[in-house]
Amino acid sequence: PNTFNILELWKKYTDYKKSIIEETTISIKYASVQRYLTRMPDHKLDAPKIREYLLNNYSQAMAWNIISSLKSCCKWAVESEMLAVNPFEKCFIKKPKCKSNQEHYKAFAKEHRDLIIEAFELHEHHSHYAPLVKFLFWTGCRLGEAFALTWNDISDDCLKISITKSCNFKRIRKGTKNGKRRTFPVGKDTKLHNLLLNIKTDSSTGLIFTSFKGCPMTSTTLNNCWNRKGANARLGVVAEMVRDGTIPYYLKPYATRHTFATWAIASGISPDRVAYWIGDDVATVLKYYCHPETTVSDCPDF
Repeated sequence: PNTFNILELWKKYTDYKKSIIEETTISIKYASVQRYLTRMPDHKLDAPKIREYLLNNYSQAMAWNIISSLKSCCKWAVESEMLAVNPFEKCFIKKPKCKSNQEHYKAFAKEHRDLIIEAFELHEHHSHYAPLVKFLFWTGCRLGEAFALTWNDISDDCLKISITKSCNFKRIRKGTKNGKRRTFPVGKDTKLHNLLLNIKTDSSTGLIFTSFKGCPMTSTTLNNCWNRKGANARLGVVAEMVRDGTIPYYLKPYATRHTFATWAIASGISPDRVAYWIGDDVATVLKYYCHPETTVSDCPDF
């Protein structure tokens, strides 16, 4: 007979997963499920009651996500001979419809990109982050990859950038998102080249981009100056620009990556080269990062 409760099983499943998946996934996704399970008044392995509790206390999307995770957990437990059957196998919650990702899959127009860069450069409180914002717009680098860059990753002449690692909000260094290492080529005397030369000093050895206080960068830090600093405090730079009508719409910081890819392709760079530069595959670039509506032009008369 089964002697495990659901929280005990989840902890064992998490320990098993630690050997085969990224530590960041464990610290975010798996730890989150454990927190929800810990809050439950009863940890008995009773799938219908767990489903009822989740639906009564959380959104359908959250309940569906947790039940899906528990179903995978118990499937592993059956395969490991800890359980005879998977109690969540027929525990059904209708999968919620995904909200449109259209607003996330969007790029800034070049003039809006340049206005954002200028706004950061001139901002009273957030000008410190202007070099990072420029770098993200001009390389299409993932946020965590930029946060993890050190001067050892930059060639002495600042013409090559080695992107081999990433850093998440818990400051855990790891490989890039998909494990692809790449070298980003910096054109001589380009804006990016001049940026790197200007911010580098003879003693530069550590992280290239840090917080205002010199701490490692995190997504939260960037979002605070980009969007809003605290629930009741002043708007961040980009949110403030939208409010004032300087730019027409708000996009998250990750839109810097979409903006780079979109305008690189619009400028005639082949998709395979763009895919290499940003560390992705061509199909993903064309599906998610290419936004021709941002580069609207008249159709040629053919």
